[in-house]
Amino acid sequence: MKYAIGLDNGGTNIKAALFDAEGNEICVRGVDALASSPRPGYIERDMEALWGQNCACLRALAEAAAAAGVAPGDIAGLSLSGHGKGLYAWGRDGRPAYAGILSADNRAWEYPERWRAGGVQDALYPKLCQQILPGQQASLLAWMKDHERAAYDRIRWVFSVKDYVRFRLTGEAFYELSDLSGTSLIDVRGARVDEGLLCTLGIGEAAGMIPEIRQSFDLCGRLTAEAASLTGLPEGLPVAGGMFDIDACAIAMDVMTEDDLCTITGTWSINEFIAREPVLGTQIAMNSRYAEPGFFLVEECSPTGAGNLEWVLENTGARAGFGDGADLYRRVDEAVEGVRPEDSDVYFLPFLYGSNAHPLAKASLVGMTTYHGRADILRAAYEGAAYTAKTHIDKLLAHRRPPRAIRMAGGAARSPVWVQMFADVLGFPIETVTSVSELGALGCAMSAFVAAGCYAGYAEAVGRMVRIAPPVPPRAACVGVYREKYAKYAAVRDALDGAWGRFEV
Repeated sequence: MKYAIGLDNGGTNIKAALFDAEGNEICVRGVDALASSPRPGYIERDMEALWGQNCACLRALAEAAAAAGVAPGDIAGLSLSGHGKGLYAWGRDGRPAYAGILSADNRAWEYPERWRAGGVQDALYPKLCQQILPGQQASLLAWMKDHERAAYDRIRWVFSVKDYVRFRLTGEAFYELSDLSGTSLIDVRGARVDEGLLCTLGIGEAAGMIPEIRQSFDLCGRLTAEAASLTGLPEGLPVAGGMFDIDACAIAMDVMTEDDLCTITGTWSINEFIAREPVLGTQIAMNSRYAEPGFFLVEECSPTGAGNLEWVLENTGARAGFGDGADLYRRVDEAVEGVRPEDSDVYFLPFLYGSNAHPLAKASLVGMTTYHGRADILRAAYEGAAYTAKTHIDKLLAHRRPPRAIRMAGGAARSPVWVQMFADVLGFPIETVTSVSELGALGCAMSAFVAAGCYAGYAEAVGRMVRIAPPVPPRAACVGVYREKYAKYAAVRDALDGAWGRFEV
């Protein structure tokens, strides 16, 4: 039996998982991914600390694999996924050029606004195929050039998080296409670096900072002796290109045809389908290149997902009150389920890390009275994530036929209460993947198997490694309740637009 490792660097944690060629999850190890917020709107990571955390995670997995009886020679390869956007810049001096910047960072919010007002966004849209976002590399590099020029001039390579970690594992610099196509740095249709495009954004020199482009299933180097010593994995282990985490989850959910639609609710709310051609000239935020060649990933997204729940748990006392252990999320589910949707008119705008409304919008809790308590706040947080997904999915559905069901992944998909709520709010059956806890890592493992020649392509890998649970249907009575509640949520969200300009960025 052959095995493969998937290493997933998310917005809040790092997970490494070992899978066999039938898609069985053999073992999983994880560590928290440390981040800091030195100023409002800033979210950063120490890149050397991040490398150490990845090594520790892989070492723990290697030990677990050995304990499970998996021989090092039976591991076919390793592949990676990670949060898209953000900026991990490597310096000419062989060190990080700056702190790693996460995708939810909002320091560069003015640049997309300026490019829209000046007509740059519209001029570049036929090549970018996406709306430029504050957390993308195009915006962050423009900000760095203006505000951190010494660091900008030191940059040798720009990476996404997973391409940075792969660089440290192999010593070889590549940029995988699904990630790169979501940065607003390249001609997406042509899948190539366009120096003229970058010059229009004022960062023409960045053309020389982008490594050679590779596909997700390409072999992109082998584990170096140093990396093998740090991780406990065998030197020379093949390392595949890997993919944007939203591609990894979609591949792991068997999103392989234009009929499929999925929602991934983690730190970000990611909502997507695949198409043979990009969907242009619409309000849809992003088209990128999918990990399966021949398709574009049509995406609506914002950092407004289940990640907001962690802040709510911490700051309502729920974590301490329910006990921060294995039963925490079961107890949270019970608290939420104990409040009927029609009995609580409390609304949470899940905008702690950014918004899908006004660019300066902040998280807000609206509708509280002395009648309400912690369970109402927790329910509002659950509902807020579902409402923001609905905002995105409604835009997607304007440009395609309705799906038979919507596939769901991310932290929220582990909660039966949340899955049912998504079905009721969206009005479609919800499907999840059975037998594995780490979908992003599963998608990575498939790319490692393909790179190693164990499978001819993703279609064959998916057919052998993915199992979908029976759908959770929407409840007719709740669909009507949530239709009214979503209208109130939207009214609250829109009514605050005029206030955000008065707040500190």
